[in-house]
Amino acid sequence: MNLFRNVGRFAPWGLVGAAALSLAACEDLGSGSQRALSPIPPETLALMEQAGVTKESPTLIRSYKKEAEFQIWKQRPDGRYAYLKTFPMCRWSGQLGPKVREGDRQAPEGFYSITPGQMNPNSAYYLSFNVGYPNAYDRAYGHSGGSIMVHGACSSAGCFSMTDRQIAEIYAILRTSFNNGQRSIQMQSYPFKMTAENLAKHRLDPNIGFWKQLKEGSDHFEVAGKEPSVGVCNRRYVFDATSANGQPLDASAACPPLRRNAEIEAQVAQKAAADDAKVAELAAAGLRPVRVVYQDGGQHPDFHARIAEVSRPEALVAPIEIALDEKTGKSRSPVIAMSAAMSAAKAKKETEFKVAAHEATIVKQAEAAPPAEPAKAGAFAVATDSIGGLLGLTKEQPAAPAVQSEPVAKTEPIKASAKTEVSSVKADASKTEATKASKAVSVKPAVIATAVVAKSSGAKPAATSSQAPASLPSHRAADPAKKPQASLGAERRAKVAAAMGGASGLREALPPVPARP
Repeated sequence: MNLFRNVGRFAPWGLVGAAALSLAACEDLGSGSQRALSPIPPETLALMEQAGVTKESPTLIRSYKKEAEFQIWKQRPDGRYAYLKTFPMCRWSGQLGPKVREGDRQAPEGFYSITPGQMNPNSAYYLSFNVGYPNAYDRAYGHSGGSIMVHGACSSAGCFSMTDRQIAEIYAILRTSFNNGQRSIQMQSYPFKMTAENLAKHRLDPNIGFWKQLKEGSDHFEVAGKEPSVGVCNRRYVFDATSANGQPLDASAACPPLRRNAEIEAQVAQKAAADDAKVAELAAAGLRPVRVVYQDGGQHPDFHARIAEVSRPEALVAPIEIALDEKTGKSRSPVIAMSAAMSAAKAKKETEFKVAAHEATIVKQAEAAPPAEPAKAGAFAVATDSIGGLLGLTKEQPAAPAVQSEPVAKTEPIKASAKTEVSSVKADASKTEATKASKAVSVKPAVIATAVVAKSSGAKPAATSSQAPASLPSHRAADPAKKPQASLGAERRAKVAAAMGGASGLREALPPVPARP
């Protein structure tokens, strides 16, 4: 009997141990105690002073998935809440819409309560706290799952993920409020900011009815400036309402008669009517309804340049907006449209990657390649062109570019005959500048051509390239005092024709040039 008493006495400790073991699978127990004691940064304390609040005053949280923002609000002495600061969300997973079941990777949406017991100083994700999912509304619909956290490490599988530095500051703010008497902290989790523009774009989304309930709670907070009381009856959220007959609210049962603040209700109704009118105006102006699809959640733009710090960065592609049919409220083929859009996004990403890789390869090859020698290649080309011109075998040149405005002297090719007739350059005296330019360009090729011919005949050139006489340009007129060379025979002409493919053939085909005295 004593044995059973002892077992019964230690049974609660056994349950605690079992719970600790279950947490140990995903939590690094005992390693983060010092992290949980981090103070609130001085710059945040300065913001509190500017807002007229203290670090000990009650705290309220508002989060927005689409905008990836995590806001902290603090209560002023008059009971109204003042905005303190926004933490850009490093990562959230899933789609816009509520969490429905275990393992759906959805970050929940709704109104949740965080208590001191939900704070986890020993998290494997630096620090964390449980948001309180599922709440009464979720349970009324049979939504399953749990352990949805706000944590660090910038890694999310259905949670709200921050950086380690961010979660340390958020944790310190919540801890300070709890230590000064706040029993629970309300977290308002929204799919997006409840503006008329967002509601107009998502007006045909299957979750729009649920989101309008969340907007009602948001309106209560913004109109009154105070934390709204949240209840659930008839499987709907009710705000700032109490049972008129004292009957407790049952999430799954019909709502009893409710007592509300008439002034606040009138202001909320007025705001809702104005927003509805704006939604109708935007729809009439042509703003199309869409369904926004994420590959797996999103992040704040501040983290786009720090993609290496994010879990599953390949999933953080831009969301796809699928246009919905205004008449049916559905896309023509959601599955096909979604698949096509995802394929297009993937193909675009692959193309951009291939183009970038190709450009990088070209740059590397250009850097590794030895420097080109344009002078040698150009000299050989000029030499062969000049020799061919002397023989009357020049190839037809392409048309001159449009930018050449000054005419140049035209040279007629030398024709092989019994008496070689070399046509003189037809240069107009009024075109002196063009003639000078032609001579300046042709001096060097002529010298090179002379050097090649002299080498083939064994004679020494009359002058070096640095001492080229002005009387040796390739386009000079024939000297009538000198006798022309003998005409080329059939065999030599055949050699010339065969020699056009290479310089060695040209040298064999050329007649010997007598050395000048």
